[in-house]
Amino acid sequence: MKKLLLAAAIIALTPLPAMADRTSYKPSNNPTFKKECGACHMAFQPGFLPANSWELIMDDLGNHFGEDASLDDETTSLIKQYLVKKAARRVSGEPPLRITRLRWFVREHNHEVSSRAKKKAGTMSNCTSCHRGAERGYFDDD
Repeated sequence: MKKLLLAAAIIALTPLPAMADRTSYKPSNNPTFKKECGACHMAFQPGFLPANSWELIMDDLGNHFGEDASLDDETTSLIKQYLVKKAARRVSGEPPLRITRLRWFVREHNHEVSSRAKKKAGTMSNCTSCHRGAERGYFDDD
């Protein structure tokens, strides 16, 4: 019984790796997603946002962060299905729409990104500016 309690305590006290603690994310293997979304920006890994965030983003492509990224209905549906299937779990409340505003992202980048690097990137969503392997799912910058 003591061994069981000890094992349970160790498991309970061992922190699970948060998304921000991982350095590798599975890259997209969906050619339609990579072609259409990657034409304007990096095709972000679906696991960066919860499913309900991707649904909101895909349902408003006519106003995609100030740009018209509209696609035909079939392509939109294919990409949306892919993103929702591969997304992080759903969240309650207001789903986040910007990866760069997620708590883990802010924590990871808040103090380690110099003003020079920010200027070079142009925007914090330009992952490939600092993380050369970002499109392959590798974000370790050491």
